[in-house]
This record gives sequence, C-alpha cells and structure tokens, in this order.
Amino acid sequence: MTKRLLLILVVSLVFGLQLKAQNKTIVPSDVIPFQVAVEKSNFKGKNALALEIQGQANGDKTLAILKDIDFHNGIIEATISGQTLANAGETARGFVGIAFRAALDASKMEVFYLRPTNGRANDQVRRNHSSQYISIPGYPWEKLRKETPEQYEAYVDIVPAEWIKIKIVVKDETAKLYVNGASQPTLIVNDLKQGKDIRGSIGLWIGPGTLGHFTDVKVIKED
Repeated sequence: MTKRLLLILVVSLVFGLQLKAQNKTIVPSDVIPFQVAVEKSNFKGKNALALEIQGQANGDKTLAILKDIDFHNGIIEATISGQTLANAGETARGFVGIAFRAALDASKMEVFYLRPTNGRANDQVRRNHSSQYISIPGYPWEKLRKETPEQYEAYVDIVPAEWIKIKIVVKDETAKLYVNGASQPTLIVNDLKQGKDIRGSIGLWIGPGTLGHFTDVKVIKED
C-alpha cells in the first residue's frame, strides 16, 4: 500500500520553515549549503530562506540541501522567487528552483528550475526557455539544449522578484513540473537521467547572479 507522509509544511510564525511532523523550525543550520549563503529573510510578506551564491560558483551545485529527508517518489511543493542581483552579468535570469533525489554531498540530483526574467521577454526564444530540467552529474542545460532542443525546457508565464508556486510530481523515471496552480504540467520529463532508483533529499537551488527566496515547502513521500 502506498504510504503518504507529510514531511515539511509551510513557514512558521517566526523566521524559517516549520517541520510539522517534528514541530521544529528549519533555520539555516538545518540545511547543507553548497556554494551558497543562506539567511533568514522576510520577503513579500512571507518568512523565508534567502540564498545567494558565494564567490565564483563551480558548475550547477549551487544549493542548500535539507537535512533528514529521504525522498524517492512523491510530491514536492514550494513557493519560490528569483531575481537578478544588481551586479549580475547580462546572461543572468534569476535562476531559481528545486532539486530532488539530491545526494547529501551534492554529487547527484535532479533539478527543475525557472528563469523568471524570460517569462515576459519580448524575444520568443527566451520565453521558450522559461523553465528547465537538468540532471547532475552529466546533463547541464547546455548539453540538453544542444542534443535534444526543446525537450527539457518550456515556456511559462512568470516574472522576477515575485512569489511563484511550484509543484513537482515524481514517479520512478518521470517527473512533472506544475507552476502557479495550473492543472496541466509546464514541463514533463519521462527519462530522469540519474535513473528511477535514486533516492535523496530536497534542495533549494539557485543559479548565477541570483537572489533566491524559498518558503512554504511541503514534501509528500509516496514509496
């Protein structure tokens, strides 16, 4: 019988995220940061965690991984926001997303992320790149776009510096990304690159030149 276990729920009345099952507030010390600084924040009326890359990032392992989570199949929900920093380069897009099945040393993970500044760009090609799937190791966006154009990214109407609700549904080798309560997925991946058996935690992920905010994280395991 499928077991559904609610692991993480919304923000508490104080700063941070609340782990309902254990009645514990998640603060920066409850995540494992990789190349990012993590701070408590209040953004657009919500208590949240703020992430910003520290120094010169090496690759896509730029995230904070939640401790004590073992996830394989199920549903992940979160409210996220991404915006470009004042000193960001021209290619910055406010990259922000969620990693899943993430190894605690960040050696493996699957990631769905958004490019909020692309959502309403006047360039249609940029719009088509508003959402993205990548897989670590071995499958950065550059490789996926070159070898299988359009398959692992899609358009979605989003804007920077505003809260965006996302839901990720994972089942074996398939993952679906839903945005802002839509009944149909924005992006479907039927061949998760790290395989159907990998397990791991959940990560709060950002890309270069981004200030990211995360709140209302909820995980439902369906193993």
